Amino acid sequence: MDTALFLEDIFPSNFLYGVTVRSPIAKGFLRFIQVPKLPENYTLITARNIPGENRLEETNIPILADGNLSYIGEPVAIILGHDKTKLEELAAKCKVIVHEEQPDFSCVHRKDSCEALREVKFGDTQGAFEKTERIVAGTYTTGIQEHWYAEPTGAITWYKHAVKDEGSPPPEDKKESKTKKNEKSLIVRTATQWPYHVKRAVTRVLGIEPSSVSVEPTTLNLHMDGKLWYPSLIACQAALGTFITKKPVRLILDREEDFLYTPKRCNANIDIASTIDECGNITAAEIDISVNLGAYGVNSDEILDQVCLGSLGFYNFENVKLTARANRTNIPPQGPFSGFGLAQGFFAIERHISLIADMVNIDPAQWRKNTIESRALPSIGISSKNSVSGAEIINSAAKMSDYYRKWASYELLRKSRKGTRPEKGDNPRGIGIAAGFQGNGLLYSGEDNGAYNVEVTLTKESILEIKTSITSSEDYNKIWERVAEETMSIKPEMVRIISNQSPDCGPSCASRNITAITKLVEKCCLAIRKQRFHDPLPITVRRSIKPQSGALWGGRFTPPAGKIMDINSFSKPGTAAAVVEVTMDLVECTPKIRGVWLAVDGGKIISANRARRSLTRAATQSLGWAFTENIEYINGELPKSQYNNFAIFAPSEIPPIEIEFFSGDASETKGVGELPFTCIPAAFIQAVSQAMDHSFKSLPLKKREIWEMVRLRNAENSAQGSK
Repeated sequence: MDTALFLEDIFPSNFLYGVTVRSPIAKGFLRFIQVPKLPENYTLITARNIPGENRLEETNIPILADGNLSYIGEPVAIILGHDKTKLEELAAKCKVIVHEEQPDFSCVHRKDSCEALREVKFGDTQGAFEKTERIVAGTYTTGIQEHWYAEPTGAITWYKHAVKDEGSPPPEDKKESKTKKNEKSLIVRTATQWPYHVKRAVTRVLGIEPSSVSVEPTTLNLHMDGKLWYPSLIACQAALGTFITKKPVRLILDREEDFLYTPKRCNANIDIASTIDECGNITAAEIDISVNLGAYGVNSDEILDQVCLGSLGFYNFENVKLTARANRTNIPPQGPFSGFGLAQGFFAIERHISLIADMVNIDPAQWRKNTIESRALPSIGISSKNSVSGAEIINSAAKMSDYYRKWASYELLRKSRKGTRPEKGDNPRGIGIAAGFQGNGLLYSGEDNGAYNVEVTLTKESILEIKTSITSSEDYNKIWERVAEETMSIKPEMVRIISNQSPDCGPSCASRNITAITKLVEKCCLAIRKQRFHDPLPITVRRSIKPQSGALWGGRFTPPAGKIMDINSFSKPGTAAAVVEVTMDLVECTPKIRGVWLAVDGGKIISANRARRSLTRAATQSLGWAFTENIEYINGELPKSQYNNFAIFAPSEIPPIEIEFFSGDASETKGVGELPFTCIPAAFIQAVSQAMDHSFKSLPLKKREIWEMVRLRNAENSAQGSK
């Protein structure tokens, strides 16, 4: 049991299954639950059984709803028993009696449920719009995306008894034995990106001491930031069952439950209007952002501000008016997906830039090169002298893909097709380019104030023990072995990674592990190297990291009241440019991706294979978000038909992906894993737009949209032919 990798492999003796009873409505009030007669040794748990606080750590989410109901599927009770099939039958017979109210599902043009607000204004946007008639405007929409984990979310909990010596040992001349104390430790096993969040959440809900809870993470596998806080909710429910019954509890969602009720990448609607001069340069921009966080508004400031930073992109606007709202609605709580919102913002601004380039008849790559020569990102306002400039990144991606020649050729073909009916077998082509960046951590910390630690010990046996609480599917042990070998000349086989009872290293997300945590490991190793020949072994060194308070965007982008914005997170951003080429199948109304090219400034690449693998995987997922993973909430829930028809790229369907690295700042690592999401979707949509001679502005692109364009084009051409 202790060596099990996945939750599905763990079966404590005499355990109980857990099944969730859920809200049938999106908004209203819970009156009571009608429960059928339960067999002997079956237990119903509701919010009234919670001994501590009925709230998930750092959120307003109840562990079990007791009163207000905020979305369809919200947990209201847990039934425990030995027979899973019987439990499911009992849960189906439970009647949740409610008072239903009118729900709100859309976040657009709503101010009454604003969870976070961001307003930035400088320059004279009104004057700029009044002085010009050259205005480009567009509404850009990004949909949700499912994480689709290797195994569904869940938790398994049980008590472990241990005998502990209490008090001082007796004198040698006495034969008295030491006092023994029988202690219980609550073991929590779950796949989580943040074990300490699980620990704090469980202790808060049960009202017990943190020392009595031990979180032992199972294999995380690919999580795409979907297991940041939600596993803590399931862990609290399972731990509550163990606390009440004193028996092991196995609470694992089935695949359909996981699909229907777990967080998704949040939806965003972004309106951008800009004025341009005769050369196509932006002179002013007005940006209006609405983000749908679902119920309870989790991570509202983090998500909203990253959407804002993404929507400003690489571009230095002289006059800007930005208004952004993150709203609560009555869909399940939404969350991050390989990033906290940069991807949504970047899709909007990069599509908008391509619209401007099309309007003034300039190659979109050339327009970007002319505009983002500087190495400092305007929306961040922090210059990195050794970074590769945006123009260099764009030029590299263009050369890799033969973009300039292809774009010119496809433009000629696009113009020549105007007014003609597509012939049988005609498969128009298109190519698109876009750029993006990502940070190396989070802008805001929670109740722990963002103070995280790493501890490294060189033992008497010359074994290097690295103690961190991070969890990841990546091979950080190999990376840290290399760091130890380079800094201390220690062979890899003499390095041990210890996660149990380790310091809190914070969440494994936003490329923190490869950047901030690896840097702390390196600092510890360097400190031990200085001491090892002067001090006796063992030598233990602990290094910590704390937020660096500041503001971004030249001091205009300040944190909300009472919060600290950590500018370290974006002091050395990774940057990338992507090119995507497509061929359109007008019969199936689908784009066939001919190739993807990525040029990446990732700073010091510690493991090229790992970085390339991470980028390839993210590139595939970003293409899924752009086209194949078409899901959306209908009246507050995902129809089961979407679950039955949900599909991700099969290995044989993954297009060719070529990656080239730059190392402008060779002394520092930078995050790269989220970069494909910031640039590939916009490049893909631009390629399809060129091929179809129509500007698409939403993700995911639907077959219906392509079919509608083909139908309208044929109708127009037929009408012209009849004349």
